[in-house]
Amino acid sequence: MKSHSDSIDKKILKRIQSHGKGWVFTPSHFDDLAGGSTITTTLKRHTDAGTIRNLARGLYDYPKMDPQLGQLLPNTDDIAKALVGRDEIRLQPSGAYAANRLGLTAQVPMKVVYLTDGRSRTVQVGNRQIILKQTTPKNMKSAGKISGLVIQALKYLGKDEVDDKVIRTLDERLDDTARKQLMKDIRSAPAWVADIFRRLAKQGDTAE
Repeated sequence: MKSHSDSIDKKILKRIQSHGKGWVFTPSHFDDLAGGSTITTTLKRHTDAGTIRNLARGLYDYPKMDPQLGQLLPNTDDIAKALVGRDEIRLQPSGAYAANRLGLTAQVPMKVVYLTDGRSRTVQVGNRQIILKQTTPKNMKSAGKISGLVIQALKYLGKDEVDDKVIRTLDERLDDTARKQLMKDIRSAPAWVADIFRRLAKQGDTAE
């Protein structure tokens, strides 16, 4: 029995190491290897040994190390990706985080908000709060696409704050594929955002 347990332990550790430092994962990433209680016990053993880190309930990482700072916290998108895989949900960055991702704001918010088609909840990782906010199907139509990110960023800024500088920043960020995606999802955008989509698409045509 012990040899079987050792085999599971090695398989789980091998999978973790194969993804490399910085990988964020949940017990569900090992469902094909063993039952839930065995996986939980194994992960606890590796956590106690300092090989992996328990970030929050049911959320772990294989931490990157810095010579001066020690263990580094994973980036927010990697945490979100792990939650998507575990809970079979979709997430869409919104608010200040969406604007920051597009270079429209310089400040990285400590409270990061994602819209979701799952249940609302808050995940605390270190001093960072990741807030999952349940929303309508319409808001999730463009989830995971550049169009969804632009919609949420512009809604955060507000119509009156979208000036030529904002348009220029977006214009520099978007390639032809992204502009085409905006036009594909234009019906998911509020009317004033749709107007900006058209402007960005037209500027892309002009550049050609």
